[in-house]
Parts: sequence; C-alpha cells; structure tokens
Amino acid sequence: MSAIDKSSSRDAALQEAFGADIAELYAQAVRGEANAALQRALELRSFLAVAEEQVARVRDRVHAATAADGDMDDLSAEDLRWDADWLDAALAGRDGYTAALDELLRTMPAPNQVAVSRAGLSPKIAATAPPAPAAPRAGAARTRRP
Repeated sequence: MSAIDKSSSRDAALQEAFGADIAELYAQAVRGEANAALQRALELRSFLAVAEEQVARVRDRVHAATAADGDMDDLSAEDLRWDADWLDAALAGRDGYTAALDELLRTMPAPNQVAVSRAGLSPKIAATAPPAPAAPRAGAARTRRP
C-alpha cells in the first residue's frame, strides 16, 4: 500500500489549509498543479503516514506480546527491549515529521493573501512572482540590513 493511501494524523489540517481532500491534493501534484508548499506538505505527509504506521506496528506487537491471555513462556525481555528501541525511533521520526508539517502549515500565507498580492500583476508575472512577504509579528524585533 502506498503512503498516499494511508491516513495520517495531520490529514484534516492539510485539507483545511489547501481546500481539498488528500486524494485531490495528490492528484494536483501528479498533474503538476501543486505549488512548492503543497509539494513539501505532501512529501512530509507521506513520511508521516509511514512513521505512524511503524509506531502502530510496534505498539501492536508489544500489546500482543504482553496480552493478559498470552503465554508467559513466550515473553522475552530482550525482544521487548528491541521493541522499545524501535518505538523510540519510530516516535522520534513521527514527532519530527509532525513538527515540520505543523511549522510549514503555520508559516504558509493564507490562500487569499497570495491571490490578493498578485492581483495587479500580468498573468506571466503573477505565475512566476514569489508570494508576498509575511507581515511582521507583533513584538518581533526589527533588524536593519546595511
């Protein structure tokens, strides 16, 4: 199964940010219609979906090994230590991907901000113009460049 077909914990946030369901967002990327932010978001989402699947697999393996009706003779402290290491690695990956995806979504300009900033440009310039810079945050220090 492809990462495209797996769900992730950030799917709702992506759908809200980009205004389409996940399948349509991937279809836009395949058709070459995805902007850089969407391409990066989908890449991170794919990594996240795989990492979350890894977390679930290890969790399920530990649950099965420690089930109340399980055979005590099958328990292995060494296997559980390995699973704990795998779980640490999988959770670290998941945490990194969610943090990166959340940061990308947090720092993206609003969809209407890009459209408004490009409204007065010719179609050719509007297609290649970078997005408008984000407004400075309240309380942010201003730096001068020489």
